Amino acid sequence: MSALRPPEMLETVRLRLRPAAVADAPFVFNGYGSDPDVARYMMWPRQSRIEDAVGFLQRCEAVWQAGTSFPWLVERRQDGEPLGMIEMRIDGFKANIGYVFARSYWGNGYATEAATALRDWALAQPAIYRFWAYCDTDNAASARVMEKVGMKKEGVLRRWVIHPNVSAAPRDALCYAIVKEAGAL
Repeated sequence: MSALRPPEMLETVRLRLRPAAVADAPFVFNGYGSDPDVARYMMWPRQSRIEDAVGFLQRCEAVWQAGTSFPWLVERRQDGEPLGMIEMRIDGFKANIGYVFARSYWGNGYATEAATALRDWALAQPAIYRFWAYCDTDNAASARVMEKVGMKKEGVLRRWVIHPNVSAAPRDALCYAIVKEAGAL
C-alpha cells in the first residue's frame, strides 16, 4: 500500500478524473477495450466480452481501496462524456503512469492534459522525485504524449513488456521520466 494517496477527483480545464467503477464497463468495453487498434500496445488482451471489462473494473475498484494503484476514468467536464482511463502507481519516491483513450478521442490532447494533471500532483509531493512512463518502441503517439508532458527520453528498456495483441515475446520499450533535481526542494 502506498503511503501517498492522490485525490479521488482531479479536474483540469476540460477534464474530470474520477475513480473508475464497474458501472463504466459499457464504455470500457465499447469505447476502447474491444478495439484492436486501441488494444494493440496494451498489456492486456483485447476484450472480447463485456465481462472482461467488468473484471478489469473490479480490479480498479479493489486497487483504489487497497491504495496500491490509482486508476481514474477520464471524462469531459462539459458533458461527462467518458474518453479513456489513466492510472498512477506510486512506489516509494517514484510515480509511474499508463493511459488509454478511445480512438475517437485521439489527437485532441486529452491524454496530455490528464497526464499533466497527474504529473503536477505527483511532483508537488515532497516524497516523489521521479514521474515516469514507458511505451512500446513502435508507439510514437504515446511517446509524443510523454514528451508533451515534459518527460525526457531516458533510453530503451530491452525486452521490457509483453503486448499480447502484438506478440507473446517481450518487446522493447521507450522509457521517459521527469525528475526533481538535487536541491529542488
